[in-house]
Amino acid sequence: MSADTWRIGKHEMSSRFFLGTGLFPSPLVQQEAISASGAEVLTFAIRRVNLDAVEDDSILQHIEPGAFIFLPNTSGARTADEAVRIARLARASGLSDWVKVEISASERTLLPDPIETLRATEILVREGFTVLPYISDDPIICRKLEEAGAAAIMPGGAPIGTGLGILNPYNIGLIVEEAGVPVIIDAGLGTASDASLAMELGASAVLMNTPVAKAKDPVGMAKAMRMAIEAGRLAYVSGRMPKKRYASASSGMASLIVK
Repeated sequence: MSADTWRIGKHEMSSRFFLGTGLFPSPLVQQEAISASGAEVLTFAIRRVNLDAVEDDSILQHIEPGAFIFLPNTSGARTADEAVRIARLARASGLSDWVKVEISASERTLLPDPIETLRATEILVREGFTVLPYISDDPIICRKLEEAGAAAIMPGGAPIGTGLGILNPYNIGLIVEEAGVPVIIDAGLGTASDASLAMELGASAVLMNTPVAKAKDPVGMAKAMRMAIEAGRLAYVSGRMPKKRYASASSGMASLIVK
């Protein structure tokens, strides 16, 4: 397969793996996992960053400046107003003009609030942010977010941190089919087969943190996820065979008769 690059805003990328930076057992393991993942985009919660001294923050001080695209997220926000305020603070501190809008409606499930997410997206797009909203796997709200100017759509495969995999492949397929912007599967994945399935369904990329950081071997899992994403993408662009209800021999019966 020739160079398979893709784009969000002005950034062209070759990696289709967005990696979260939290939960790792140590900065060393974090760095090794980032390297093994091949990720070009790193995400982190803005509320966990010291915005008064970004360059000295413990989350960022081990990451080479300019080597990655930063995708700060508004994790912890409960309303659109909170998410917008957090995003503005991050941009004012020089972190990034990219933002993952994450507004949870339930502390138990951490499922995104579609109404507040749409409202925050509309406001931040008007203010010039590159907005990537995290949302449920609902094709209708995904379409509305794209119409509001989202640079990409990020439906969850399952609730954050559950590791349940893609619970509704049909909906993900519909979202991909209808979207005119990249679709990035975000949240709920657990292992390499989940990442591969996401790509086989036509997603542009996968974002994850917990499945890598909480694996017994985070570095090995980062590499496994990278390979699964690449394999799933190659399978998608190669085109799978159609499914059939009944058997179909690769060699016809006539060719098996010994004369």
